[in-house]
Amino acid sequence: MKRRDFLKAGAAGTAALAMGGMVGAGRAYADDVQQATGQVPRRPFGKTGEELSIIGFGGVSMRGVEQARVISLMEKSVEAGVNFVDVAPRYGNAEELAGPAVEPFRDDIFLASKTAKRNAQEAREELERSLERLRTDHFDLYQMHNIQSVENDVEAAFAEGGAMEALIEAKESGLVRYLGFSAHTEEAAMRAMELYDFDSAMLPINFVCEYQGDFGPRVIERAREKEMAVFALKAMVRQRGESSAESRQRFSLWYEPLYEPEMAALGLRWTLSKPGVTSAMPPGNPDLYELALELAKDYRPLTEEEQDLVYAMSQEYEPLFRV
Repeated sequence: MKRRDFLKAGAAGTAALAMGGMVGAGRAYADDVQQATGQVPRRPFGKTGEELSIIGFGGVSMRGVEQARVISLMEKSVEAGVNFVDVAPRYGNAEELAGPAVEPFRDDIFLASKTAKRNAQEAREELERSLERLRTDHFDLYQMHNIQSVENDVEAAFAEGGAMEALIEAKESGLVRYLGFSAHTEEAAMRAMELYDFDSAMLPINFVCEYQGDFGPRVIERAREKEMAVFALKAMVRQRGESSAESRQRFSLWYEPLYEPEMAALGLRWTLSKPGVTSAMPPGNPDLYELALELAKDYRPLTEEEQDLVYAMSQEYEPLFRV
């Protein structure tokens, strides 16, 4: 099914589904905690007792954005019921921008950051810098960032003097409440879950990656068995490779996002319909984040007919990640 054919065939129904007229939604996610009308629903954060919004405000959407807009987006997010904010030192100046925006709402926000350092001393130093930038005395969640290689990332972090020593110390001292990781290979994610009882895993959960690259299902299933939260990356992504002229001009991303509201809704809803997914992190652009924020307010699981549409759509694209 070509994209233009999909849009023509589905426009009458999916546009309404995307922007608030969702009907025939099928079985609801069993753990959704419904907010007031016009607000983003929440789901349990694993077995911790916390409840997090089904989309998070990611620091990658903040980098390079004017401070005033970051503050405005934070205010808009909190008003809509978003309580999950995730940043990282690798996201340019996102931590510095997030600090003033988060500070007025700190008691109402589940704040997460990450470290890409693999030895303990550098991880400790990065954690302290992040705390200072975010103007907080603790993180609710701290994560090993972007693990890809089992040997160079996972085994290195768990070796004597590795980053996990610093993360566990930070949890024991109260600087962080929960520990997690973000991964871009299934091998690294599975190995990390073998070595430690993490509270969360963050990885790409995308319809093209699963249907055309077989990427993701095993990690989700193992995380569910361990009662971990799963945070989804790349839900609103079409494919890797060359972007359209419109996409390059508007979003400046290394992949082609789903930016048409009806298609973005299908991608986001597919990801959020996966059992075990707690929250999705929209692509790293403030405009796409605002689109996801509106779509999430009216989230419903996909119907069987919509799942068929999404599968057909996936056949046109090259996955960002494969097994």
